[in-house]
Amino acid sequence: MYGFCPLASGSKGNCIYFGSKKTKLLIDAGLSGRATAQKLASLDITLEDIDAILISHDHVDHIQGLKTLALRHNIPILANAETAKSIYQILKECPQFKIFETGEPFEFQDVFIHPFSVQHDTVDPVAFTLQVDKIKVGICTDLGFPTTLVKKHLRDCDYLYVEANHEPSMVHACSRPMVYKQRVLGRNGHLSNEACAELLSEVVHSDLKHIYLAHLSQECNLPQRALERVRARIGDTLPISIAYQEHGAEATAFV
Repeated sequence: MYGFCPLASGSKGNCIYFGSKKTKLLIDAGLSGRATAQKLASLDITLEDIDAILISHDHVDHIQGLKTLALRHNIPILANAETAKSIYQILKECPQFKIFETGEPFEFQDVFIHPFSVQHDTVDPVAFTLQVDKIKVGICTDLGFPTTLVKKHLRDCDYLYVEANHEPSMVHACSRPMVYKQRVLGRNGHLSNEACAELLSEVVHSDLKHIYLAHLSQECNLPQRALERVRARIGDTLPISIAYQEHGAEATAFV
């Protein structure tokens, strides 16, 4: 498939498919090997078709499928050095790594990838822009604060996949311990609906084709609330989709 498809998004597991005319990538591997294979099958893709797995950071909801995908299926992992070290310590085995440097763009086959730093509570977390032909996709979740660097990289994308994790009032009202609330609401936590809306208001442009709202908390957010917050800031002319935990979002074919 020549296109982009969120397979699952949320605290139980994150995984995105990105395909060019020559290359098939997974971005993060937070699902089991079986679940990943099932979701790829709906796109007529098998695990054997996947050329590499691009990893944003080492939290379990982004890497829990690596033991099966990277070790049993021998799919290479694209990661920065600190994340690779952490993955090795977690897996207790060494997969096939291809190391990139945060902030330095690189090419993988026919895909141009630019990893850039985000603020999150782990070692050297990154977001990405991926470019193939003249199409550019920005993928940016798991950040507590949208820095100037983040805005710079997302400003000229054709498709955006951006975190709208929570509604602060719902975080305060939930039954989770205070340490959880402080983490989620902090500058190294997750992006609120309003912060997402503000970020998008600064990076939307006339050629932007589609926005995906991602990593919504099932306990501290509502899809309609996230959409309302974003629509209030950027209007209703752009198509916006929610990337859900169980069924991801509809695929977008590049043209």
